[in-house]
Amino acid sequence: MLCSRKMLNFFIRKDVRKLLKRKDSDVGERGRALEDLRASLYNELRTSEGAKRQQQRICGPTVALSFNFLVSVGIIMMNKLVLGKVGFNYPIFLTFIHYLLSWFLMAVLNVFGLLPASPPAKSTPFSSLLALGVVMSLSNGLANVSLNYNSVGFYQMAKIAVTPTIVLAEFVFFRKRVSCQKVLALTVVSIGVAVATVTDLQFHFFGACIALAWIIPSAVNKILWSNLQQQENWTALALMWKTTPITLLFLVALMPWLDPPGVLSFNWNFSSSSAVFMSAALGFLLQWSGALALGATSATTHVVLGQFKTCVILLGGYLLFNSNPGMSSICGAITALGGMSVYTYLNLLSSNQYGAKASSRQSSFSLPKSKLSKENGDIHSGCCGGESV
Repeated sequence: MLCSRKMLNFFIRKDVRKLLKRKDSDVGERGRALEDLRASLYNELRTSEGAKRQQQRICGPTVALSFNFLVSVGIIMMNKLVLGKVGFNYPIFLTFIHYLLSWFLMAVLNVFGLLPASPPAKSTPFSSLLALGVVMSLSNGLANVSLNYNSVGFYQMAKIAVTPTIVLAEFVFFRKRVSCQKVLALTVVSIGVAVATVTDLQFHFFGACIALAWIIPSAVNKILWSNLQQQENWTALALMWKTTPITLLFLVALMPWLDPPGVLSFNWNFSSSSAVFMSAALGFLLQWSGALALGATSATTHVVLGQFKTCVILLGGYLLFNSNPGMSSICGAITALGGMSVYTYLNLLSSNQYGAKASSRQSSFSLPKSKLSKENGDIHSGCCGGESV
């Protein structure tokens, strides 16, 4: 009896040891798999090509445009709150705070090795990065100045002129043509947005001049962001990291010209500081989401997204909050949404046609190659056979 108990205890201990050893091995395999995943992600971020592949894999056009849409709605309302109710009437300095917080957050990512790698310095001339930093400071700074002096409706009306400016600039500099159907759809969108926002056109003369001066830098900013990411191996965060110091420098130069005096005497209490900080956090997310959207789509599509946002805000207020913008504004918003739907359909159609042409071209190239490889294989096997004989 005692012997049987000892034998039973021995086998139980043996089975328990095997079970514990198996569990330890499973935990070890899971840990190794997790470490391999972390190492692969880290190695992907160490090269510009791998970082760009990760960005394209994780953040496609739909995710990037949706992310940018949500952040854009939030920051327009927040900036209007900061510049209006809070009384922080320093739009250029507010933009400076946005980019300063963005630079700080990217510096933290860089310290922990989470910032994507940049392409080699020889691949992109410094003049392109300098131009992008300058137009970023002008585009965002003048946008906040326009929002400070004008109503949201007039601010959105000024955005309509950005669309033909982008189309004209891409045709002049890059010979990029737009089909007549897309031009007609964009015209319908612009007319619809103009009719939708015509009831809210409160503007200041100086603010109107700033809005007109903002159009060209805004168009050039979107074109440069889109081209540098699509033609080079730049990711959104890597390009932001390189251009933000240039933008901060030029924002400091713009402050004495466009900001009123007295920024140092502003009452920095808890509520005002919280509002400015929330605006800065949304500013970082807006810059990042806008860069992702421009890298995944095009400059024209990004502008159409902004006009879609205007129509959604107007119709959402009418349907959800019983606001009454007027029948003409509602009809204009519906017309603009119809034009945007046609433009989106034409984009999807052209991308599908391009994908079909690319696949047919690839198959036509692969067919002769396979025939040639087969012939080479036959010749090579014949040679080997001759040598063996």
